[in-house]
Amino acid sequence: MRSPDDRKGRLPLAAWLLAAAAACVGLSPAGADPQPQRILAEYVQPTNPAHQHLYERVKERRVLEKLQEIFSPFRLPVDLTFRTVGCDGKSNAWYQRPSITLCYEYLADILKSIPKETTPAGLTPMDALDGQFFYVVAHEFGHAVFDLLDIPSFGRSEDVADQFSTYIMLQFGKHEARRLVSGAAYSYRNFVQSSASIVPLQAYSDLHGLPAQRFFNLLCMAYGADPILFADVVEKKYLPPERAADCYREYHQVAFAFQQLVLPHVDRDRARQVMDKTWLPDVKQSPLAIK
Repeated sequence: MRSPDDRKGRLPLAAWLLAAAAACVGLSPAGADPQPQRILAEYVQPTNPAHQHLYERVKERRVLEKLQEIFSPFRLPVDLTFRTVGCDGKSNAWYQRPSITLCYEYLADILKSIPKETTPAGLTPMDALDGQFFYVVAHEFGHAVFDLLDIPSFGRSEDVADQFSTYIMLQFGKHEARRLVSGAAYSYRNFVQSSASIVPLQAYSDLHGLPAQRFFNLLCMAYGADPILFADVVEKKYLPPERAADCYREYHQVAFAFQQLVLPHVDRDRARQVMDKTWLPDVKQSPLAIK
């Protein structure tokens, strides 16, 4: 055992680890200069000719520029780039510093998954597209926020990113929040259409929660935020009443964490301007993401 004198001048272990981690990622706390409007956009020309039309349409509709504006209130210490790119047949979306990558293959899969017409529940093809697209983008942006701003969490990162994404969707106007959440929930339809399902044991080891769990978590947060706006998720038995009883607490637990840990890194005036705008296209338009 070392004497007290032996420890003089030494950094506490936790402080040393934090300093070492900051040096490894090139983000010195003293040198970081968090600022709003640090989102960049990049449309990478696809190598697969099948994606050329998709590339042209998302670029024409300035999809990434809209995401730039929506997420511009967050004060980030470095620039973060949203990229659309061909992924050699891999359908995916992910965050890896300093960019969020959206594969054309993944965007194509979203387009294939939406209904051809308005569903019996009233979900339009446009809402199915926009909700799923934004849910995924905000999920990956959540990963970026917690990473770049060194925000701590005791929860699994994928669960936290889902909560972040859902919380952001619920901050838009009621009409848009309803459309976004409904569209995001539709992406899990194949996993919740049966009252019973069998999954391989390996599925429980995945970083992400099971699709059905993510579906119920999404609806629970929405219902907890506004039980009048989302009353039908319980009335139509999409969300079991036993779970619904706890959703107010679940939503406000996330809301409190966001306000304490994330909101200090947000330009509030700019955020109000963003949330006051109408972002979703008219449902009569042809489906292709946020206008």
